[in-house]
This record gives sequence, structure tokens and C-alpha cells, in this order.
Amino acid sequence: MAQGCLKCLKVTMCVANFLCFMCGVAVLSFGVYMMVNFKFAALTPTLASFNLANMLLISGIVITCVSFLGFLGALKENRCLLLTFFLLLFFLMLVELTVARLLLVYEREIAKLVADDLNEGLKKAKSTHSNSTDGIKSDWDLVQEQLKCCGVNNVTDWGDNNVPSSCCEKCDITPQKYWEKGCLLTLKNLFEENFLTTGISVIVLCIVEVLGMCFAMTLFCHISRSGLGYKL
Repeated sequence: MAQGCLKCLKVTMCVANFLCFMCGVAVLSFGVYMMVNFKFAALTPTLASFNLANMLLISGIVITCVSFLGFLGALKENRCLLLTFFLLLFFLMLVELTVARLLLVYEREIAKLVADDLNEGLKKAKSTHSNSTDGIKSDWDLVQEQLKCCGVNNVTDWGDNNVPSSCCEKCDITPQKYWEKGCLLTLKNLFEENFLTTGISVIVLCIVEVLGMCFAMTLFCHISRSGLGYKL
């Protein structure tokens, strides 16, 4: 009975980690696509390293590496790989909880930093607006078209004669009908609307990580008792 449960646990770990590995590959591929096709430095020059493409790229690499260790450790019944998998999951959970706590504690400081960086990015976009149609301004076009916003606070941030067509829908028909809200307020509202969903996702992720650690440690202890700790 015990052997059957442990075999089922091993198969479950292999299947779960394989699915996580495939998800990690998908996230990694999408991150590479975003990095090649979009340049996010125009929006937030100071925070350019923390753009969506880089976050997806890093997340994809972490997910694929950790899930591969878990899959191989369970498949080969290797103590070293299982212990490494357990420690990495524990470290990742600590990092996630620490980041969530910092975001809550320093919410105002982070909001001010983002606002200042957006203003700096918009200033650079305005300086290149008349000379380029595909460079630094394209990031602002993408954000303004998708979020239906204009400028950081409102359309006046662009100036009287420098407002891009992405600030309104069908500008050739109604050239003065610009989006009323600025992108900073729109992003803030979007974050607040999805705050509960984000919190639930973090909790679910932590539960999955705890279950993964429990499974890995259970299999690790069984292998230790069986004398198969270094089986390859």
C-alpha cells in the first residue's frame, strides 16, 4: 500500500513538473517575442530593466529550471535533485512574500517613482516625436491605444502641437476627441481592479509551492530509507 502511494506521488510530481516546464517554455518564448518586438525603455527609462518582457523572460527561465529539477529528481529518484528542488521552491516562496510585503509597505514611494519615471519617458518621447515614427514613441502609442489614455496625467502633457494619433480613436474623423484620462491614473485603476485577483493568485502559488515542497521531502525521505539516494 505504501509503495503504491509513493509510486503515485512520484508520477504526480513528474506530471506536474512536466506541465510547469511546458508553461515555463511558453512564458519564456512570449518574453523573447516581447523583447524583440517592443522597446519598453521609452515608458520608464529608469525602470527599463523591470519591464514586462524582462519579467516574463526571468519568470520563464526560473519556472523551466525549477520544474526540470523536480521532474528529473522524481523520475530518477535522486536525493540531491529533490533537495535542490525543495530549497529552490522555499527560496522562491520567501522572495514572493518579501516582494508582496515591500509593495504594500512602500506603495506610495513606488507610485511616486513610477510617476516620475513616466514623466521622464514622456519628455524623451516628445523630443523625438517630430524626428521618428517608429522609435521611442512607439511604446507610448501601444500603451495609449490599448489602455485608451493620453499622456501621464492628461492630453496636455504632450503639448499643443505634439499630440500623437494614439491619443484618440479615429483621429482623422474627430481630431479633437482625445482620451480624457492619463495613463498613470488608468494604470493605477487597473492595478486596483485586479488587486484581489493578484492576491488570490499569489496565495494559490504559495500553496502549490508548499505542496511541491511536501511531495519532494516525502519522496526524499523514502529514498533515504530505501538506500537509493544516489541512484542515477
